[in-house]
Amino acid sequence: MKKALAFITFLYFTSNTFAQFSKNSEPFAHTFSIVARDTKTGEMAVGVQSHWFSVGTAVSWGQAGVGVVATQSFVNKSFGVRGLALMKNGKTAQETMDILLSNDGGKEVRQVGIIDAKGNVAVHTGKNCVDFAGHIKGANYSVQSNMMLNNKVPAAMAKAFEENWRLPLAERVLKALEAGQAVGGDIRGKQSAALLVVKGTSTNKPWDDDHLVDLRVDDHQAPLVELARLLKIKRAYNHMDAGDLATETNNMKKAMDEYNAAMKLFPNNLEMQYWTAITMANNKSIIKASEILHKIYLKEPNWREMTKRLPKAGLLQVSDLDFKELTR
Repeated sequence: MKKALAFITFLYFTSNTFAQFSKNSEPFAHTFSIVARDTKTGEMAVGVQSHWFSVGTAVSWGQAGVGVVATQSFVNKSFGVRGLALMKNGKTAQETMDILLSNDGGKEVRQVGIIDAKGNVAVHTGKNCVDFAGHIKGANYSVQSNMMLNNKVPAAMAKAFEENWRLPLAERVLKALEAGQAVGGDIRGKQSAALLVVKGTSTNKPWDDDHLVDLRVDDHQAPLVELARLLKIKRAYNHMDAGDLATETNNMKKAMDEYNAAMKLFPNNLEMQYWTAITMANNKSIIKASEILHKIYLKEPNWREMTKRLPKAGLLQVSDLDFKELTR
């Protein structure tokens, strides 16, 4: 009888305790991550990899001029939204952490990293997070991991982040993630990854500055490899955007420098080649533009039809003779 009562009590306790932190709105995200701030630019970032589908939709949260949050293990997504709101209202990273955990019945299975816009860092690893679990708090960063193959992940991530200080923040965070994976990573393997970077100050235009980088690999055999590829493409398109802005101010040297930088990063992208050629054509470099365009047409004839549609939209302004050359 006593054994039966003990068993019933155990079931009641564990089911109710588990219900406190395992709800449909609180997914598992056993993982390793980094929250970090660049002291030169003020940019803040979250990088994460996990053997879980679409980890970036649960773990990584950020807002320009406010801070970033990584919430993982048994994820409490509200920590992302509420954490950013608290920091926006003036709370430090540690004050925010204390408030979030103060009434959280599942705090011992939570793992959270927070950085505010002033560089204050807070990190928490609940005592019941699955081994190997731990964190390292450094200057303007913290790394945190749970359910790792071994206990080497946080140290490897911290070392990589500190050693690559010359890199832009996004690339630096990626190096930290790669280092964590290189020493073992998640005991279950790998499936998804994400990288989020926001500005250190807000222009009150979230459509412009909240997400400088927002990349997610939801399901992939090598998510960090794919994430690195996407980041490289992102950098290439940043150069394209800069080239377009230079064109608007008629700074053609800068425009061509930016377009060339983009094509070096992503040499096989036909669209980058195409708009570079159109810019050349609009600035009277018809022969060079024609050479590039006709190579593109051989690979994909639809680009010729695209060129024919540009004059109506005002995107190609050349003489009739030059237009025939560009579309022949």
